[in-house]
Amino acid sequence: QSRLVESGGGTVQPGGSLRLSCAASGFTLDSYAIGWFRQAPGKEREGVSCISSTDGSTYYADSVKGRFTISRDNAKSTVYLQMNSLKPEDTAVYYCAAALLPVCQRVVSAGEVLGYLYDYWGQGTQVTVSS
Repeated sequence: QSRLVESGGGTVQPGGSLRLSCAASGFTLDSYAIGWFRQAPGKEREGVSCISSTDGSTYYADSVKGRFTISRDNAKSTVYLQMNSLKPEDTAVYYCAAALLPVCQRVVSAGEVLGYLYDYWGQGTQVTVSS
């Protein structure tokens, strides 16, 4: 069965770091743009970052620019999200999603997340930033 599996979430203090992983099982990520999203309690899901399948271009929401870094290792069919200088407002469940369509600009733009654009979604991993 083809699926995405996130890992690496946890609880850290403000200013700390975490690295999330998004691994593909049953398929390879080479042809997919990969987006990271998050959803905090009582809030809408929002796009955080994205990496394209074509040239590896990276995209970030304004709220995480300069703090988060997305990367991909196609040989391992894994995408990473390095999160530094974490803030309490980064607390959320983080999801990755894979799309054959060129979705990256849409991922990091404001507005509703259109789930139907993505071929696969992970189950989510909790990130809590608290002192």
